[in-house]
Amino acid sequence: MPDNDSGIRTIGVIGAGVMGSEVAQVFAQSGFDVVLVDVTDQALDRARQTIERNLRFQRMLGAQRGLAAPPTVDRAAVLARIRFTTRLADAADADFVVENVTEDWNLKRPVFEELDEVCKPDVVFAVNTSCIPITRVGGVTNRPSKIIGAHFMNPVSLKPMVEVIRGFHTSDETVQTMLDLLAAIGKEGVVVADSPGFVSNRVLMLTVNEAAYLVHERVADATEVDRIFKGCFGHTMGPLETADLIGLDTILLSIEGLYQAFGDSKYRPCPLLKQLVDAGLHGRKSGRGFHVYQ
Repeated sequence: MPDNDSGIRTIGVIGAGVMGSEVAQVFAQSGFDVVLVDVTDQALDRARQTIERNLRFQRMLGAQRGLAAPPTVDRAAVLARIRFTTRLADAADADFVVENVTEDWNLKRPVFEELDEVCKPDVVFAVNTSCIPITRVGGVTNRPSKIIGAHFMNPVSLKPMVEVIRGFHTSDETVQTMLDLLAAIGKEGVVVADSPGFVSNRVLMLTVNEAAYLVHERVADATEVDRIFKGCFGHTMGPLETADLIGLDTILLSIEGLYQAFGDSKYRPCPLLKQLVDAGLHGRKSGRGFHVYQ
């Protein structure tokens, strides 16, 4: 059983992409039952394979990235706690929901409207987003006080901290529920106010975009840019390696969201970044982005 006194036993995880799969895995590893929802069986099959691979190699990956990996786990037991489904209505069983849909408001909005209908009225919805305002999400539900941002970082299983975002209507009780739940999976939450990009992405996306401009303008290639950040500043990964890990399509959506929100030219997306996304070169998940992967 999970180590928490909140009565939360089942976590609904909406979206089974890279982030959703990792979120589901971490909660299942911590003893929670998980309902993992996506729109196709193919997406769920990929998620299952991703989780199996992560469980097999997470200790090695943690060592490679200089991060503390969790102890060895029973892979079969973890997978047995995850229910894979294409029916959003199955989230009705959840005591808490973490949404991980693509950073596109036109996709996220109908998901929250349906979740609001099928979930119990006291269930908190955590929005795993890097740029979409939490207050906007609350405005399309009948539970704005129970909407909160939970910006998990990739890889979720190896990152000890989560950026927690309080929307305009988010209650103190909801914030504490989120912090307690994160503690139950061994993570610390840092609470910030609702603003486009919050803290992490408002800084990170500018860095990634500017690094992309350096490659675009042929000041340096991607390898040289990343080497400078690792060698000079001690970063485990350079900004363009980080972009490839997150996914260049997600990076572009986040930068475009910041550009739209602030109307400031400093957020204008780099043409090279847009070209790579248009070409389907989205980073690690596609085998090539700013770097090439096996």
